Amino acid sequence: MKKPITFHYIAAILSAFLALIPAKAAAEGAVLQDTASSGGITASTDLKLQVSTMPEAKAGITQSFTFPFLQGEGPLTQDNNIRLSVTAEATPISLNAIGEALWTPVAFLQVAGGGRLGSGWNINLFGKEIYGIGINHRGEDMGDGKHHREVISGEPFDSLMWRLYGGLALQFDLAAIIPGDWNHILFRAYNEGRYNVYNRAANGEPWVFENDQGRNRNGWTWYGAYVLGYQMPLSPVLDTIAFMVETDKNFYNNPKGAGWGDDLTRWIFSMLFNFTITPRFGLVLAIQVRTLNNYGTSDLENREGIYYQDLELSDKYGKQRLAFYRTALIMSYKLR
Repeated sequence: MKKPITFHYIAAILSAFLALIPAKAAAEGAVLQDTASSGGITASTDLKLQVSTMPEAKAGITQSFTFPFLQGEGPLTQDNNIRLSVTAEATPISLNAIGEALWTPVAFLQVAGGGRLGSGWNINLFGKEIYGIGINHRGEDMGDGKHHREVISGEPFDSLMWRLYGGLALQFDLAAIIPGDWNHILFRAYNEGRYNVYNRAANGEPWVFENDQGRNRNGWTWYGAYVLGYQMPLSPVLDTIAFMVETDKNFYNNPKGAGWGDDLTRWIFSMLFNFTITPRFGLVLAIQVRTLNNYGTSDLENREGIYYQDLELSDKYGKQRLAFYRTALIMSYKLR
């Protein structure tokens, strides 16, 4: 199977990163994200296009409504709101619909909840199979009596993948305490619980979605995103730079999963650059490295065709290593 094209992580970069900068963006007219005002409900429509060096691509449109809610007069509560959004996404191998509610009860806290529904199809690109959705099976013996071939079975739109999630974010801007254009040091920590289901998969059966590694199973996972950034006071285009750490961990509770690394936390480290080109058009550039599992030699992770549950983590080389992941570009345009 072709190595992972994980479309969903690019979207996570955008949502976590841009959540840091609405106040400065609004102040400068760089409307990358609406914020509620005491005047009433605001609405926005945004287009997004995400591409990377994997290669991969995703296009989406989001309609959002922001409602003032429990607003106060002080700086911590004057912008309290609830933001409701619906998103339609398309990739070359999948379609998705996403709904989310984001509540800001106080300036430094956000509570998120939502759901995702998607399906897909498989394509052959330059002789490589790209899997939108399907079950990951153990196939025939590869001749060594130990490893088996990985077989993905799935038909276009044969079933649905759905996810329910809830998360909590803490965020901070130093300039809120020490005012000044040079004092916008930003921090955001977001933790999210996810319940993922592919309707066609039996209990404990692994599945693939959007050409990931095919190691998903129905059940709970945890995702975290932690961002430390700085807003540039004088740059006319480069608005914000940041360092982001993402974590992802399964809670499938497979007693044999530790042997192939099911219990390991996966990490992605990103340098992020936000560019405000016009008040409506913005870019985020992400340069990323990630952890990969080691299975005896430094290149076994990249050998195609081996069923992952036949692999064993290395004691000699360490269970994980750090490797370049991708460079991603996320373009956003505000229609209104």
